[in-house]
Amino acid sequence: MRKTVCVLALLLVVGSLAVCAESVDVVRVGILTDVHVHDGDSPGEHKVMTNYPERLSAFVDAMNAWPADGVLQLGDLVNGNFVLGGGLGDPARIGTLLKGAVALLAEIDGPLYHVLGNHDMYDLSKTEVLAAHGLEAGYYSFDLGGFHFVVLDAEFNPDGTDYDHVFMRTKGLIPPDELAWLVADLAETALPTIVCLHQPLDVDFEALAGGPPVTNHLDVRRALADSGVVVAVFQGHDHENRLATIDGIHYVTFAAMVDDTEPKPPTWAYITLDPIARTISIVGEGEQADYELQFGEAP
Repeated sequence: MRKTVCVLALLLVVGSLAVCAESVDVVRVGILTDVHVHDGDSPGEHKVMTNYPERLSAFVDAMNAWPADGVLQLGDLVNGNFVLGGGLGDPARIGTLLKGAVALLAEIDGPLYHVLGNHDMYDLSKTEVLAAHGLEAGYYSFDLGGFHFVVLDAEFNPDGTDYDHVFMRTKGLIPPDELAWLVADLAETALPTIVCLHQPLDVDFEALAGGPPVTNHLDVRRALADSGVVVAVFQGHDHENRLATIDGIHYVTFAAMVDDTEPKPPTWAYITLDPIARTISIVGEGEQADYELQFGEAP
């Protein structure tokens, strides 16, 4: 009788551990993009950028209440000094605006991961932006629960040099050394992987850029598909919702948080990643669309 009780107790403990393991594997990630923090508005671009503190604070409160296991900021956190339809002002203040925005987001109760955007370097060097974010490099990777995340830096000139005070530059590049790092990083994980960057990889031509937003996007997409582990790409830049599936990988473009002259609500996404069910559930706030995505073979 005593042996039976012990066996039952052991089974209960093992079952409890299994349930705990499954619950830990489910990851909740918050996403915001294209805040364009500024102390003025840009009527020529229909951007209202002065109300960013209330928007960022609302986002922080939502993430902490959820709560999120981690938060991704997908670039263009700060706007360049020049705004269409507005005044120039002193470009030296842009760095202060960026630091203020980072400080607001630092109130999130959990890890915060930054992606570099093209506007971030309009009046700053990449070194200054990295320092404001507490980063040593613009590309890196990390694990959250049962998922691997890769952050890419597309803010490079055609010759592979860093963006640095690049007024109105939109076209980016993943240079050879970063692409080689990406391939090696993906080869070292068996976890389902989410790749994050600012300019989208699913767009083959953009009028403003005069070509693809990431000039070597086909090489990057090939590397992601060949890895066999990438299940989704999270990207910003275009300010509007878009979903494309290429080679079995979901490319999700998230709507911008920046306000419009025709007012729109603060915008962000709640994302639940389930490695057991193999699902990506995106619930939008404001202008962000909802998506229910499956990756791999359903269980």
